Amino acid sequence: MKTAEVLAELKKRLDEQPLTWSYDREHESVRIEHNTLGKGMTLSLGSVAAKTDNRGEEVIDEVAYTIRETFTAMEKEMRGELPESMNIFPVIRSTSFPLESKEGHAFITTDHTAETRIFYALDGGTAYRLIDENMLSSLQLTAEQAKEIARFQVRKLPVSLKEDQVAGNLFYFMNENDGYDASRILNDSFLKEMREKIEGDMTVSVPHQDVLIVGDIRNETGYDVLAQMAMHFFTEGKVPITSLSFVYENDVLEPIFIMAKNRAPKEDGSK
Repeated sequence: MKTAEVLAELKKRLDEQPLTWSYDREHESVRIEHNTLGKGMTLSLGSVAAKTDNRGEEVIDEVAYTIRETFTAMEKEMRGELPESMNIFPVIRSTSFPLESKEGHAFITTDHTAETRIFYALDGGTAYRLIDENMLSSLQLTAEQAKEIARFQVRKLPVSLKEDQVAGNLFYFMNENDGYDASRILNDSFLKEMREKIEGDMTVSVPHQDVLIVGDIRNETGYDVLAQMAMHFFTEGKVPITSLSFVYENDVLEPIFIMAKNRAPKEDGSK
């Protein structure tokens, strides 16, 4: 499906909404402004179009639903009607991710690694919105309070892993599809528990928002498999984070660069 066709289908599904659509043909994106709320969002039509090749119009339905729910959450926020079920969770993003909203408000963030940064999301059950400085007053929270709530909440998320063995190496996959799979990398207790059960080098990968991979790397082939795996997930994810993986040792996550058929040295030059 072409981007113009994606845009036309989204407009049909959201025709009841008071929206203004600004199509950027060069960047294959669209700016969607809610005329009543005075707020908006930018959507990459190119990535949506690519996914329709495999899943068809199901992707369009999901995107339309997310847009509708996001604007509903914004409306409730403006009216001071945030439901008690809303929670704050940390979300992992690439360091290249924008630091402020389209309205120019700085997002609440925390440094994480050289490849990743922590943002914070207000969850409404069916969609979430990244918290910016302008939202804190309506939430009646300080930035530190929001971060503390998020740190507590991420530890409450369920942890279930699927295991796969490749060439003598073990890989554990987390894919809860709750929007916070990558966020589990911030659960220190989970990482420490995994470190105790892993026999080889422990790696952690967050190629996109909806997957976390823990590796028990016991030979050189394991690093080659990990590099290919992380790149595959990175290119497939709707919210890519990083194709690099991390070695977890002494409670520290260190990015590693893996070259085919050869394990690359760590950033400090050690093996």
